Amino acid sequence: MSQRKQAELKKDVASFAKADNKAGILQLINTIVPFVILWILAYQSLSVSVWLSLPFAMAAGAFVVRIFIIFHDCTHMSFFNNKKANRIIGTITGIITLFPFEKWKREHSIHHATSSNLDKRGTGDIWIMTVEEYKEASLKERLAYRLYRNPFVMFGLGPIYLFCITNRFNRKGAKRKERMNTYLTNASIVVLYSLLIFAIGWEAFLIIQLPILYVAGFLGIWLFYVQHQFEDSYFEDEKEWDFVKAAVDGSSYYKLPKILQWISGSIGYHHVHHLSPRVPNYKLEEAHESTPPLHKATTITLASSLKSIRFRLYDTKNKTFVSFKEVKHRLHEPKVSISHKNTSFEK
Repeated sequence: MSQRKQAELKKDVASFAKADNKAGILQLINTIVPFVILWILAYQSLSVSVWLSLPFAMAAGAFVVRIFIIFHDCTHMSFFNNKKANRIIGTITGIITLFPFEKWKREHSIHHATSSNLDKRGTGDIWIMTVEEYKEASLKERLAYRLYRNPFVMFGLGPIYLFCITNRFNRKGAKRKERMNTYLTNASIVVLYSLLIFAIGWEAFLIIQLPILYVAGFLGIWLFYVQHQFEDSYFEDEKEWDFVKAAVDGSSYYKLPKILQWISGSIGYHHVHHLSPRVPNYKLEEAHESTPPLHKATTITLASSLKSIRFRLYDTKNKTFVSFKEVKHRLHEPKVSISHKNTSFEK
């Protein structure tokens, strides 16, 4: 795609980067209200059976994902057309989802500015090693990476680590505004959880809240993972990196059933979001459908996305993700030496 066409594409999508306060308020209502109702139903069901309560808690967890998308849009200042409103709603939804607004806003903005850039990995993204880096890594580094990329660790223990550790502490050198927002979020969570425990008891609270957080954490990590790690995803060194290509080729269009698209706040249109982060979630589908060049973005479905579980390392030579098994096979391939007149070449 030429530079002129790239500029036109960005301009076309940017036309949708206008918040609609009415749409935002409606989304708050149809998200927060069902979440609260499901939470109450999960509690009321405990008098009958824990197993009856569990489906309500899991459904509430799915709504936490939708609440997070509202939080996410607020960090981009795109949910409402007023910055103060975005900060207030962003902080409140951050308390519900256990994410500090200012801390995550900073990290996520770095993610958008460096997504698919091999020279600027490490902030706001999932740990990715290239095949070359893995080959040169020490045994300790390889074991740490393999543990990190293990599905049980990433999707099972990942939510616990994210909610209890990563989101609870400020980074070294964080500015006062960021630090204070994290403290406010943590204190608000303690107060909210304390009131709930006082009202219904700690056992009932844990039976309800733990499944909610686990479902939300699992789904959230999965969505973030799968939309940047598909077979032919785009990754380049700094000198070759291009913002538009990183957005369109490095972010997938996750084509989900309508109900899942709705519950996930249309974040499946991730290529649109990365091309223009100021487009609110309730306009992503419209932006995609109205922009023909975006229809060529890599499309993945629920079925095809499952293949990404085996993707572990990025092969910079072949521009694709590969599994540990494929790399292991390469590492043990015999080297063929060809000698001629005291000169040898290795293939």
